Amino acid sequence: VQLVESGGGLVQAGGSLRLSCAASGSIFSINVMGWYRRAPGPQREMVAIIGSGGNTNYAESMKGRFTISRDNAKNTVYLQMNNLKPEDTGVYYCYTLAGLAGQKLNNYWGQGTLVTVSS
Repeated sequence: VQLVESGGGLVQAGGSLRLSCAASGSIFSINVMGWYRRAPGPQREMVAIIGSGGNTNYAESMKGRFTISRDNAKNTVYLQMNNLKPEDTGVYYCYTLAGLAGQKLNNYWGQGTLVTVSS
């Protein structure tokens, strides 16, 4: 499974960005899709995830500002980020829990896309 992200960049505080991530490969099923972030430091934290049925979960600091959605027909997940703050700066990684034909579900990660929010 390959994950290709797009949409990162530089934006001023209060601005918006939309991240996209398309999954490709011999995918049999996709369970969870989502976004994680690595801010300055070693830890990668959950930003938002969405299940195959559309149920969502957000990090507390993103609630009300970020919206995750997915297009199951396109195996694509989106993250609409509004009212961005400097502390949202980081590398955003696309994530999926997916399975290839005849194989169990596995975790897959994108290469990351940099989001920089200037004050």
